[in-house]
Amino acid sequence: MDWNRLITMLSKMFVRSAVKTGVDYAARKGKAPEDMTPAERKQAQSAKQMAQKAQKAARLGRRFLK
Repeated sequence: MDWNRLITMLSKMFVRSAVKTGVDYAARKGKAPEDMTPAERKQAQSAKQMAQKAQKAARLGRRFLK
């Protein structure tokens, strides 16, 4: 395998993981799940699902616009 492709693949994996972690943190508004009320947990879960749908739509858009 080409080193350039390997580095690109690893960097994409790192960025994807960082974005996923950031979205989760933003959905929770920086609170730990045990510090949240049940309503806040439900809102954080729905925000996380909405973010996942947005990421999926973005991937789909990139696929078709390529």
